[in-house]
Amino acid sequence: MTDLTGKFFWYELMTSDPQAALAFYGDLCGWTAQPFGGESGEVSGEPYHVVSGSAGPVGGVMAIPAEAKECGMTPWWGGYVGSADVDADAARLSAAGGSVKRPPEDIPGVGRFAVMGDPGGAIFMLLKGSSPDGMEPASPMALGHVGWHELYSDDFDKDLAFYTGQFGWSMGDAMDMGEMGDYQLVSQTGGTGMEAMTGGVMRRPKEMPMPAWLFYFTIGDIDVAVEKVKAGGGMVLNGPMEVPGGAWIIQATDPQGAMFALVGSKGDA
Repeated sequence: MTDLTGKFFWYELMTSDPQAALAFYGDLCGWTAQPFGGESGEVSGEPYHVVSGSAGPVGGVMAIPAEAKECGMTPWWGGYVGSADVDADAARLSAAGGSVKRPPEDIPGVGRFAVMGDPGGAIFMLLKGSSPDGMEPASPMALGHVGWHELYSDDFDKDLAFYTGQFGWSMGDAMDMGEMGDYQLVSQTGGTGMEAMTGGVMRRPKEMPMPAWLFYFTIGDIDVAVEKVKAGGGMVLNGPMEVPGGAWIIQATDPQGAMFALVGSKGDA
């Protein structure tokens, strides 16, 4: 079983309309959904649906909790990083320049988690599952799974040092993006070749309201996906745009306003 420590492995949508979101992403990404743990599954008292792509579970969809909504939370996608010891990791990451946004606590039947911020302020979660059975990450090419992780950073140098130093990520090439600065390729697996890269870090552009992680879901034809986003009530923010290696991407918001991205191919490629 692959060691998921220090790697993104679960993705969660908190939204204002879970059923509408499940329908939108089901059509767009080909996901199937089922309640967590059974017919009326809940996590922390909230209905929770597990969504699966072509190679198994991807993540979960749930309503924004009442207390989070009162604090101004709007629909968003968050990512969970594997942890062998959530309490120790939360303390270690805080000492390294990160911050604890929600202290470690248990989710019955799921595991122990904490909400963290990196030095630039982007949010991610730590999670150690309660099940002894691990989770095998899907190939980034698997349809409906996350094929790329992108950080819009408010502290480029400190964030790179944080993720490479604390999680053991490695850096690949840096691509010059002109006025936007470098786009630094990173690998969560520690490899250095292009084939090992799993994401990129860039300075937050002015169009982004806050530092954040953006997750790219792998689909088939990017042009078909664009039409599905529009027909489903979402909005394409950028693209389709070709990226190195021949893939095509878009960045978009779903009908409830959560930002996400897609990576795919051209039908005539």
